[in-house]
Amino acid sequence: MAYAPMPNEKRPFLYRIPVLGRMARETFEGDDDTPFYAVAIIVGLWGSATLTFGFAGLIIGALTMTALMFLVLVTITRG
Repeated sequence: MAYAPMPNEKRPFLYRIPVLGRMARETFEGDDDTPFYAVAIIVGLWGSATLTFGFAGLIIGALTMTALMFLVLVTITRG
């Protein structure tokens, strides 16, 4: 029988997205090694983008990480 969450069950919004939710749940609640696999996949995708698109793939990855780090700093600042 399929899993059907109860209406009063509170789950984060990210967990409710079909494909990304499973990956996020595995990353946060799965085995201890799962975050390392996620980082390896991201680095591999960035390397593939660099090999496929050249310098533009490298720059897009760097700009994305810059925006992500900006959000992390804002979150740390806000508490």
